[in-house]
Amino acid sequence: MRCLFYILFLCLPLGIAAQATQNALQDQIFFARDKVLPALVHVEPIIKIYTRGEKQHALVTGSGVIFSEAGYVLTNHHVAANAEKVWCTLSNKERITARVIGSDPSTDIAVLKLNIEELSDPQDLSFAELGDSDSLQVGQIVLALGSPLGLSRSVSMGVISSIDRYFPDRGSMISPYNLWIQTDAAINPGNSGGPLINLFGEVIGINARAVFFAENLGFAIPINLVKEVSEEIIEGSEVRRAWLGMEFQEIKDLREYLGMPDFNGVLVSHVEKNSPAEKAGVRPGDVIQKIDGDDINVIYEENLPSIRKIIASLPIDQKIPLQVWRNKKIKKINIKTIEEPLVEEPEFEAEKWGMVVKGLSWHIYRIQNLPDFEGVYVTSVKPGSPSEASKIRSGDVIRIINSNRVESSEDFKEKYQLLAETAGEIIYVELIRNGYPYYAVIKQNPAP
Repeated sequence: MRCLFYILFLCLPLGIAAQATQNALQDQIFFARDKVLPALVHVEPIIKIYTRGEKQHALVTGSGVIFSEAGYVLTNHHVAANAEKVWCTLSNKERITARVIGSDPSTDIAVLKLNIEELSDPQDLSFAELGDSDSLQVGQIVLALGSPLGLSRSVSMGVISSIDRYFPDRGSMISPYNLWIQTDAAINPGNSGGPLINLFGEVIGINARAVFFAENLGFAIPINLVKEVSEEIIEGSEVRRAWLGMEFQEIKDLREYLGMPDFNGVLVSHVEKNSPAEKAGVRPGDVIQKIDGDDINVIYEENLPSIRKIIASLPIDQKIPLQVWRNKKIKKINIKTIEEPLVEEPEFEAEKWGMVVKGLSWHIYRIQNLPDFEGVYVTSVKPGSPSEASKIRSGDVIRIINSNRVESSEDFKEKYQLLAETAGEIIYVELIRNGYPYYAVIKQNPAP
């Protein structure tokens, strides 16, 4: 009996200490929650979509976080893209409108601005503090805030499972310029755009994706990248990147093959036709060791986003020196950067012609075997329209209108708007269909 008493006596302080630790953790969770939850926003964009050549509207749902006293909100591009109107519900349940300042599909980041003049008390606006994603550690406790499945103001807890998860560019996990923060905190549809926070109440990521039919696999965009992109968006409403037209591989296996463990650089796996790289003489199999005098070293695939960021940040329309290793010899190549072509753009409805078009994507450029980056892609055709009568189809690429080249989607809009003013005008269009030329005549309907 006396032995049992001593055992209980010795264990008592341990139980008290464990309880104190648990209470301290709970207090820290409450602190972080209360610091950020007032800045959480339930985002409801009304987006435009086109079906069979006609515009329709759909309401989507997502999350966001206010990050400045001016009312700027961070969310995902895939939440705010193509929004014609955005409703935001704040923590006090006030529902006001916001406008899309800009968005970047390559990083899935968008910035909104609340119309704070609609608030009953604009001075009452709360905003969250942005942290440092470079300081994160695997196993660190985090909270994911958002509106999963439209259920507003939800909090889930987990840990950081990985700080450098890499995905090749495929499906919805396109991320050429960043590694992902992986967490087991629940991220569901509707959480997109919400903040991932640490226990100090700092935003360290923006929730973006979850893997369905998998347990506890969520991914967030590191906040340091979000800061860079959001600053560019706020300053200029769009993100401009330099482009050379190369795709890369890590050199780990090449090092082993060459028997050169100290060999540095990045392996060129593909050179895009018509690109600055092709014109400068870069070839697949080359190893780039320096860009503009800076050493390059991509040993593992997790290093690939960093090389893409270096290239994207180069000055546009300027010659840049490369040091290239080819067949055990060093070559010096000067290459002129251009602005990244074929970036994602919203669709445009050419109503009088009965078609919807958008700028070219890399997928269309390649499968249609286009000779350059010019033209627009037909996404849909309205039944009974002049375009359908002319046998234009979705999937066609319009290259020339009335003997004038279509250089971009903006150029197409200008040409269309000029021609659409003349009722009964006959339009001669040159297309690419399934990689081959095709010609069509659009007979505009006469004025009523």
